[in-house]
Amino acid sequence: MKILVIGKGGREHALVWKLAQSPKVERVFCAPGNAGTALDGVNVPIDANDFDYLIRFAKKESIGLTVVGPEDPLAGGIVDVFQAQGLRIFGPSKAAAQLEASKVYSKKLMRHADVPTAEFRVFDHPEPARTYIQTREYPVVVKADGLAAGKGVIVCSTMEEAIEAVNRIMVREEFGRNAGRQIVVEKRLEGEELSVMALVAGRTIIPLASSQDHKRAFDGDMGPNTGGMGAYSPAPLGTDELLGKIESEALIPTIHAMKRARTPFRGMLYAGVLVTNQGPRILEYNCRLGDPEAQPILMRLKTDLCELLEAAVDDRLGDFTEDRLEWDPRPAVCVVMASGGYPGTFAKGKFIQGLDEAAKLPDVKVFHAGTKLDEGGMTITDGGRVLGVTALGNTLAEAKMRAYDAVGKITFTGAFWRKDISDKAIAKSN
Repeated sequence: MKILVIGKGGREHALVWKLAQSPKVERVFCAPGNAGTALDGVNVPIDANDFDYLIRFAKKESIGLTVVGPEDPLAGGIVDVFQAQGLRIFGPSKAAAQLEASKVYSKKLMRHADVPTAEFRVFDHPEPARTYIQTREYPVVVKADGLAAGKGVIVCSTMEEAIEAVNRIMVREEFGRNAGRQIVVEKRLEGEELSVMALVAGRTIIPLASSQDHKRAFDGDMGPNTGGMGAYSPAPLGTDELLGKIESEALIPTIHAMKRARTPFRGMLYAGVLVTNQGPRILEYNCRLGDPEAQPILMRLKTDLCELLEAAVDDRLGDFTEDRLEWDPRPAVCVVMASGGYPGTFAKGKFIQGLDEAAKLPDVKVFHAGTKLDEGGMTITDGGRVLGVTALGNTLAEAKMRAYDAVGKITFTGAFWRKDISDKAIAKSN
């Protein structure tokens, strides 16, 4: 059958690449796609939020399944619109996607479902938020309510930083007027982050392999938050015991609470977890695969992804047991190569060289994120996060070495990347 993947980032390239491997799949289209999805599939020049045009395309091409990559179309209700036209689509409804689209909705749902999370308050005006911050004896995290491309969470060390965060979000509206209408101020917790993703449909929850993202721009977890500078899978932190606890204390109560609220969740549920001394705490929920976590996870997945997503859409996910998911036992590491200046302002249109040399290395896949083809067919930069260079290895250290070998073969003006992706986990395993 034909599949349509919606989006143009690294996660979407990984989806296109993986779905194209399925014997059930004749062709994978990607709208709008990037220079990498053009290699592994067929790009369609339609914006991810142009629902009418996407529906016309899906009908014209007899698309058997549409897979939504990014959060914006999900929050905009693309799943409801497609389903109303009788088209099969993987992802949550607009009502269920509020779990990611609204931090306020998500935190209130967690409180209601007794999901372990940081204590918090919601504010719709900057003045009471500032007063509240001044009365706290601990550092806080300030979060914009709405979608902000992964950058609307400001982790603060001082009261001054927290008040400045309130001003950035609510007064200067740096993340947009809608995103900053409300904020969540929550207690800053200490611990290590873990990404836990699970396929959800009906009563069935199938967790995927664990992974860990690196959110800060620079080595040693320094600098501003980004959409993610690299990831690896599996995460040694994610022991079977801990993952079981996260499923029973967070995922299951969340899914039940959503069902009771008549907004049942179907799709990919992503829990951003902080593992503290008191146990796991949910930082946030997302409604789609993480990016860059999707790259190492899909690199390791051996089960037919098309079969899995179809089972979720058709409410047959219960036919799959967790042990039916087959994984490459080798770990994978993804290193993000970014444009100079990211996550702030950056230039586009820089020529990328060395992609063919990197692709020749064994067990390496270069996933494109912010790239496009220029008029002459050359690959140029087109975003903040440009490439997700991903490699498998017999050990985490070997996977890291391979990924960085490949990074070393690729050049574009202003390129930067973190040098320490997976180092913490490697140090622990030695």
